[in-house]
Amino acid sequence: MTSEVVTGIDADTVTGWLADRLPGLEPPLRFELIAGGHSNLTYRVTDAGGGSWVLRRPPLHQVLATAHDMEREHRILAALGPTDVPVPSVIGLCTDESVNGRPFYVMDFVEGIVARTGDIAAASLDEGARWRVSRSLAEVLARIHRVDLAAVGLDDLGRKEGYVERQLKRWMRQVEQAENPGRAEITELHAYLSSRIPEQGPATIVHGDYRLDNTIVSPEGEVLAVLDWELCTLGDPLADVAQLIVYWAEPGDALTPLESSPTAVGGFADRNQMLAWYGEASGRDLGDMTFYLSFTCWRLACILEGVYSRYLGGAMGEVPDSVHDFDLRIRGLLERSEGYAGAIG
Repeated sequence: MTSEVVTGIDADTVTGWLADRLPGLEPPLRFELIAGGHSNLTYRVTDAGGGSWVLRRPPLHQVLATAHDMEREHRILAALGPTDVPVPSVIGLCTDESVNGRPFYVMDFVEGIVARTGDIAAASLDEGARWRVSRSLAEVLARIHRVDLAAVGLDDLGRKEGYVERQLKRWMRQVEQAENPGRAEITELHAYLSSRIPEQGPATIVHGDYRLDNTIVSPEGEVLAVLDWELCTLGDPLADVAQLIVYWAEPGDALTPLESSPTAVGGFADRNQMLAWYGEASGRDLGDMTFYLSFTCWRLACILEGVYSRYLGGAMGEVPDSVHDFDLRIRGLLERSEGYAGAIG
């Protein structure tokens, strides 16, 4: 029986590939796109017997192969599988492009809640669960940063030294190469932060995009799986902590980096408590966090500035009305960065 046709999936050949690795597979398979856009595409795969898995592949119109490296993502998940970091179990990696046009990998489907918006968080997690998931997120991040790189075979995943310095150069270069002129505040903050980079401690895994909506959580408030390892590398763990905190909206925040921040609905721990829990779980000195918070606000502003510039330059197709919200969010992030920078000394 032939599986349904879904863009980005050659159903017959993928079914055959999966059948070789899952002896109990019951075709036909149903493929449902659950995350897409300019990032890697994520499909839920369901067989006739009710089994569920997740397939990840590069976007349909990919520009840079290195930005959508399936082998790298699969390697990270496979390495973390035996550790105490909650990740989905991997089924296999396919690098034979005759199967589906591009490399892909398949992992187990983890049942749970992905709190992408405030509405989902409010409807799916009661106040007790919101408090518990706050602590779980902080403690799981500490577990990620405790992974023994050599023991799991990730010691050569990336450059270890000079993480923040490299990030400052990378994002400043992208702003300078944008079609529209950058903002003076970005250049000024870049110079200020570049002259005050704290000494980096031992390198750890850096997830690169660690936040609530990149995890699967239980209704009781436990982190069941950390997702979206696309930006993972080695480097400074405090950059991961700062990113979690900058994305961590509190009720009453005027502007947030996300359009609908799940943590803004109330019941979640505040940012100071999140830092305290992480510090307790990791034993790490957080004395330089003000720098990292300023740096992270600046970095996110640069990323949004690049997207905003591409929209204004016509590279992203039709410009939606909501694109001008980018300007407000960029300004808000730069103001936060300046505020933190003023306290660095």
